[in-house]
Amino acid sequence: MLDPRVRTFLTACDTLSFTRAAQELHITQPAVSQQIAYLEHEYGAPLFERAGRSLRLTPAGQLVRDALGAMAHDEGLLRERVQSVARGTARPLRVGMTMTAGRYVVGSALGAWLGEHPETRMSVTSADTAALLGQLRTGELDCAFVEGFFDAGAFACDALCREELICVAAPGLEVPRGPARFEDLLGVPLLVREPGSGTRAVLEHALAARNLSPSSFADVSEIGSLEVLKLWCRQGLGMAFLYRAAVEGELADGTLRQVPLAEQPITHDIAFVRLPDSVFEPEFAALFSAIRKAKSR
Repeated sequence: MLDPRVRTFLTACDTLSFTRAAQELHITQPAVSQQIAYLEHEYGAPLFERAGRSLRLTPAGQLVRDALGAMAHDEGLLRERVQSVARGTARPLRVGMTMTAGRYVVGSALGAWLGEHPETRMSVTSADTAALLGQLRTGELDCAFVEGFFDAGAFACDALCREELICVAAPGLEVPRGPARFEDLLGVPLLVREPGSGTRAVLEHALAARNLSPSSFADVSEIGSLEVLKLWCRQGLGMAFLYRAAVEGELADGTLRQVPLAEQPITHDIAFVRLPDSVFEPEFAALFSAIRKAKSR
């Protein structure tokens, strides 16, 4: 059973506020401060520090958060597994997937795996990379497939595959002819995913190498839905940078065309991510191996 002081600490890590942590845990703020002070005494180092009015983790606090976060996740999953055995029900597994990874890269293979493992009751969460990583840290998810950037040192991760981000537009949208540099495209309306999206993060990284950003374009529309973004792109409202896997159908039927780029190809890994040092790591490794094998067929 997890020490309540650990749950208090992890809640404070998530909220970065003793006041909000107290509200979420339904205890007093002095109780939160007292429990954090106890842990700091036990580990012999301050775990939080003040930066103006903000609270942030110290390097020691980050180390403790990562280790205790994995313990909290395992304790929660173990509790669920014990209950499923006692009740004779399917064992739970909570998986997160970004929109592109879920629908176009992983979804089919994961469904095939689930069909071969009826003993598993899977729940799937779709969100952007930042949100999924946050849910991993708080134990709301067991593992996730993401396409964005993250601190690989804070997670256990494996690259599932490498996908290419390409520029696409409707056949009737006017764009510069021939292989175009980013600078040549700044006058073309840009359709882009919302901040926090892995697809957007990869695009921003590529643009930053040329001292550019999405705001460098004359007309930018942010769309939280990948399907709406593709719809508007097909309607000629702007160009978009999307993973090839997400637009293979539109490229095949001619509703979208690839805009040739003079830049180096933009590629990024789809990664399988979970908390490090979990006692359930062999199970996660077996799942990843099966998904990778199914995808390579």
